[in-house]
Order: sequence, then structure tokens, then C-alpha cells
Amino acid sequence: MTTTTAPTSATRPANADIAALILRVSMGVLFVAHGWMKYSVFTPAGTAGYFASIGLPPFLAYVTIAVEILGGLMLIAGLWTRWVSIVLIPVMVGAAYFGHGSNGFFFSVEGGGWEYPAFWTVALVVQALIGGGAFALRNDRA
Repeated sequence: MTTTTAPTSATRPANADIAALILRVSMGVLFVAHGWMKYSVFTPAGTAGYFASIGLPPFLAYVTIAVEILGGLMLIAGLWTRWVSIVLIPVMVGAAYFGHGSNGFFFSVEGGGWEYPAFWTVALVVQALIGGGAFALRNDRA
């Protein structure tokens, strides 16, 4: 007669690990989509022009596109999740302040308010605190 036992906590990811995975992958997909939109829809030159129009150096548009796409891919894969999250925080703070700050709080206003990038910033802080979670290629637990 054979018996089976329930998986132990050592073999089954904890809820916090699954939550970190969901947060990491969903943010990664959104960052890739957001960066790709800047690249394919607005074009790098158009994005640089927008950055200049809000008082930022145009070269930051190219840096932002690269950081969003590469950072998003790294989040999806779970590579250096804490560090990638920390690097992406200034991008979202900049978006909240420079890109949406003058539009007010709610993202539903014309031009979008700073509500969404502020929430995304908080999610990045949480991700940096909890790490990559389950199935990260490079688990960076504290």
C-alpha cells in the first residue's frame, strides 16, 4: 500500500511567493507594453520631442524607452527583481511629476493625472521589498 502526503512548505511556494510572481510578471508586461508604445507608436524621436516639451532633456526619452522595455523583460524573467524595481522607481516618479503632475490627481482627466504612476511607484517599492517570488530565474530573497 502506498500513501501520499501533502507537499511540505519546502516544496510548495508560499502565498507571498505566488503574490510576488503575479506582481512581478504583471508589472513586467505593462512596462514592456508601455516602453514598446513609446517606441512603435510615438517613436523615439516623438517621445524625445515630448520630453523636451515638458522640460526634460530629450536623450532621457531614449533611456526611458530602454529602461522600460529591458526592465520589464527582466521583471517577467525574475532577474535581479529588487534592483530592477528600484531602477524603475525614478522612471515612474518622473512620469508622475513631469508627465502628469500638472494634470491633477485622477488619471481620467485629459492628459492623465498622477494617480496611476503614483500607484505603480508604490507597487515597485513593494516588489523591491518582497523580491522576485516563485519561479524567478534569479531569486533575490533577503
